[in-house]
Order: sequence, then structure tokens, then C-alpha cells
Amino acid sequence: MTSFLDLPADSGFGLHNLPYGVFSTADDPAKRVGVRLGDTVVDLAYLETHGLIAVPGAGRAPVFHGTLNAFMALGRGAWDSVRGRLQDLLSADGPDDFRASETHRASGMHPLEEVTMHLPAEIGDYTDFYSSRQHATNVGTMFRGPENALMPNWLHLPVGYHGRASSVVLSGTEVVRPKGQQKPDDGAPVFGPSKLLDIELELGFFVGPGNELGSPIPIEDAREHIFGFVLVNDWSARDIQKWEYVPLGPFLGKSFATSISPWVVPTAALNPFRVAGEAQDASAGNPEPLPYLRQSGERSLDIELAVKLKTAQMDEAETVARSNARYLYWSPEQQLAHHTVNGCNARPGDLMASGTISGETEDSYGSFLELTWRGTRPIQLPSGETRTFLADGDSVVLAGEAVRDGVRISFGEVEGTIAPAR
Repeated sequence: MTSFLDLPADSGFGLHNLPYGVFSTADDPAKRVGVRLGDTVVDLAYLETHGLIAVPGAGRAPVFHGTLNAFMALGRGAWDSVRGRLQDLLSADGPDDFRASETHRASGMHPLEEVTMHLPAEIGDYTDFYSSRQHATNVGTMFRGPENALMPNWLHLPVGYHGRASSVVLSGTEVVRPKGQQKPDDGAPVFGPSKLLDIELELGFFVGPGNELGSPIPIEDAREHIFGFVLVNDWSARDIQKWEYVPLGPFLGKSFATSISPWVVPTAALNPFRVAGEAQDASAGNPEPLPYLRQSGERSLDIELAVKLKTAQMDEAETVARSNARYLYWSPEQQLAHHTVNGCNARPGDLMASGTISGETEDSYGSFLELTWRGTRPIQLPSGETRTFLADGDSVVLAGEAVRDGVRISFGEVEGTIAPAR
């Protein structure tokens, strides 16, 4: 597929991708939905208003004026129909409805640098999982020793916790260093700014139609409820987390900020990048999941991920880790099936994240906790500085892309800069 726009051959935002986002412009502050094509944002609210796209099942209600929630709720049939129509409209040899009209192109397309991006959905609930086996093993080894690295339940179910939806923020939002209680090894608890501020490299997905309360989503249907994916940085205050997490798990050490990328890559765009993933049976020495979690076909996604760090003294960000979403043991579909198996209702726009993604090599770990092994192996930076955890003024950028057979699907980036505690 070739766009009528002059895009580089290796553009990660071509017709094979068409990620969705929510934006506004200086002359129209109303939030509406767009898709990214190269460095251009195509205004779906404009196309909808002028009859250039129709959304099956929407009736007369506008779908693209506001956030993505209404579109997410309509399901796979509507998503595929709109995606196909957009690929036709925006292709070099497609119909003349849009590309041949100077009026439509002038009003329905905006340079990326002239738009303001917003959160893509009204996020009612946010859940964070713990689905990378290597990450769980690393953390367990640090705190419990290698003989007891994985907890007894880890290979039987996708472990997770309910996060804080109100503090999910868009890429570029400043992250204020949190305060909280910390427990020194040799003293009483103290209160103050976190000294061990960290990141977590994650992949998140938005729920589509969801399920009614009391009616689980079967594993074989779970993919039909996954609208698309974003990059997630679940910022973590390790010292606050360490003192508070027993017995009920993460709380203030996590709830101060979770950053996501602005563009939601459709599930359909990632289908060519599915891979088998680690075997979940005796052939790999693993217990077979209970029936409600058994997933056929290719469970994992081959998405290359990177962690970049830029301090106040550096001119350019330095890549400190490279990982891949294929390292996840539990798939997004398994996460969603487990989340709802007790009858919990997932709703359009709910965000679910994978947990930190770490590979088997030290340069593929997805957190500074692991990269520096609890601060004992400082990262050397080109500026001559070292880092174990994050300092005020540090910026962290997570990036992701899937590449295969000449097709590149980019997630863009999610960035956050640390501001001093208030």
C-alpha cells in the first residue's frame, strides 16, 4: 500500500499502521479523533461530518468528536470497516473523494507539529500486570534469592494489581518526584521524597467492547476486545514501594504517574508480527495453564523496544536498554481473560499494561532496578555521569516499533522528565 502523501519508504506511520489519537488545534480547541499518516494528522471528525467515512453500528451519533471510547465500544466489525475505508481514501490509487479535493485536504489534514495531543480515551480503570518471566525472576532473585525467585502462583496465572486511572498521563507530561514513607535498613520509617525513582518499560492495550458484569470474556474471544496498543512507562518509587507493598501490594509507590504514548496502534496492524512465545507446557518445563487460560496460535508480539535516558548535562538521549514484547510470558489475551474470569466487567477505554518487559541479557532489562541490580552496578553515561536511579531533570524516553518484510509499524515515543518533589 502506498499513500498519496510523499512518505519515506521506511515510514513507521504509513498505511499499514494508521494509529489513532485524540488531538486539537489552535483554531479549534475541541478534542477529536485522528489517525497519523507520516507527519500528518488526518481529522476523522471532519471526514465523518462530511460523509467521507461511515461507522457501522454508530447510527446518527458522532463517533469521532471527542475521545476514542465510542469507537472502541463498537467492536471489530466497525474497526475493520473504518480501517479499510481509510486505507482506500489515503492510498495513491484510491477513490478521489478525499485526495482530489483541495478543500477536504486543507480542512481534514493537519501538520503534526501544529496539533496538540490528548489522552486517547477516558480511562475508567487501569490494571498493571506482571507478565515478564525474566523481570519477575530478576526481582525475586534480588529480594528472595534465586532458589525462590518466582512466587508459587506466577506460572499459573497472570499476576496483576489495580492501578490508578486518574494519574495516567500523556507523553511529555512532567513527572513530579513523589513523597512517601521509606524504611531505612537500620532505623525507623521516615517521610520524604523518593530516592529510588525508577521506570518500567511496558506495553499496554485499550479494551474495546468489554463485558457485562458477571460474564467473563473467554480466551478465544479476548482478541476481539483488544482495540489497540500503546507504550507505557509505569513510574515507580522503589523505596516507597518496598516499605508499603506487604501485605496488599503496590500503592503510593506506583500511583503518582503512569505515562502513555499518544498514538494507539490498532490490533489489526500488529497481526503480521505475531510470534509463538514461550511454550506453556511440559515441553518447556512449565505447567500447562488451566483451561480458561489456554490459548491456541501465536500468543506473542515481535515489537522492538528501547529505553533512552537524557540527563540535564546531555545533549542527546542515550539508549540504555533494548528489549522486545516477545519476552512476555502471559499474552494480552490471557491477561484480559484472567481479569474477567471472576465476572469483573471491563469497559471501553480501560487500560491494561503488561508490567515491566525484560529479556535474558542485562542490556534488555526494562527497569533501572534491574539494569543497575538494585543500584550496585551504576550506568555509565557519555557525559561522565552515572545513574543508579533517576535524578531531578532526567528525561526518559521509551520507543517501540515492529519491523518485518519491509513493513515498519512505529509506536512513536513516550517521554517524561523528572521534576523536584513539591
